[in-house]
Amino acid sequence: MTAYFLVKYLHVLGAIVILGTGGGISFFMLMAHLSREPAFIARTAATVVIADMLFTLTAVVLQPITGGLLMMLTATPLDHWIVAALALYAVAGAFWIPVIFMQIEMRNLAGAAAAAAQPLPPRYFQLIRRWCLFGIPGFGAVMIILWLMIAKPVF
Repeated sequence: MTAYFLVKYLHVLGAIVILGTGGGISFFMLMAHLSREPAFIARTAATVVIADMLFTLTAVVLQPITGGLLMMLTATPLDHWIVAALALYAVAGAFWIPVIFMQIEMRNLAGAAAAAAQPLPPRYFQLIRRWCLFGIPGFGAVMIILWLMIAKPVF
């Protein structure tokens, strides 16, 4: 196995983890939200926060490292598609970082509501709307990055 193959494998695996974890987290959070059950939402959000920290964060940190190593191993210049991918990576991060804090707050709000046998507070509903709105450009940017990685367009 060559260094190039190993680094490329890790880079592709990182993209899969980011997309898979992001898609899975979105699905499970949305399903929990639709239940309107505070205890279920709190348990789901707690798991989502752990998954984001364990899987997504690891892949997010390693992705630019493996990408840079691939550029070095193949003597690839900083082409326009790479610059576009890096800009979109920053956009995705700008939307993803606040989402983590929203998930933590939604977990806490739902947990407090469940413990007090109360309905979800208005703040929870503000957060879930914002969470959904932030997910669209954040996840969309990652989808475009994946396309750029595959197509490597010249522009």
